[in-house]
Amino acid sequence: MLRVAKLTDYATVVMTVLAEAGGDVLSAQALAERARLEMPTVSKLLKQLGHAGLVESFRGVNGGYRIARAPETISVAEIVIAMEGPIGMTECSAHAGLCGHESHCGVRGNWQRINQAIEGALQSVTLADMLKPPGGKRPIPTPLRVALA
Repeated sequence: MLRVAKLTDYATVVMTVLAEAGGDVLSAQALAERARLEMPTVSKLLKQLGHAGLVESFRGVNGGYRIARAPETISVAEIVIAMEGPIGMTECSAHAGLCGHESHCGVRGNWQRINQAIEGALQSVTLADMLKPPGGKRPIPTPLRVALA
């Protein structure tokens, strides 16, 4: 089964909460409440999202977190990469040279094409799109319609 990790899913939820806040600074506790997630989980997510430059943190009495850029400029792919690293369906489609069969593999090129299609689909959906109800946006491209030659 192909799926993102639970923390990546939660990171997307936290990012949508921040996007809905419209640039307001929210405490980690307020984010946890709005996202209906546990505080330790939200703290962990915010640290990773901050390192990726997707959220900004502010110290002090009125400190907290806010989205670093407009939701229209943040893709779902950026959130996935922030949480999980490079997008890769197989090890060799994300990093070359890690497989002893790579030099004579007959399917590596097609896995790379599939990987590019999936990454393209994730790049095409923004955080602003994730705020819209399903069906309120153009359909997400079906990445596996790529013809494998």
